[in-house]
Amino acid sequence: MKNEKSYAEMMKSLANSKQMKEDVDVLALYIDMVIDESLFVRRVEVLEQRINEALDKRNKEDFLSLSREYQELLKVAE
Repeated sequence: MKNEKSYAEMMKSLANSKQMKEDVDVLALYIDMVIDESLFVRRVEVLEQRINEALDKRNKEDFLSLSREYQELLKVAE
């Protein structure tokens, strides 16, 4: 006799695999969000540091360029 699953067992197995796929999709989405947030925070930190350096060196051109980039980054985050 072959080891065959009943219809109910197959449906249960299918439902479990669909739930696992949904769980993996949600987890992947959460991981992407965490990575994006980390990259955003790091980019803000780098821009702030470079803006401060431009101020210390009294480099108006760099300051204005970096400030515009910083403002655009913050607009995207809103």
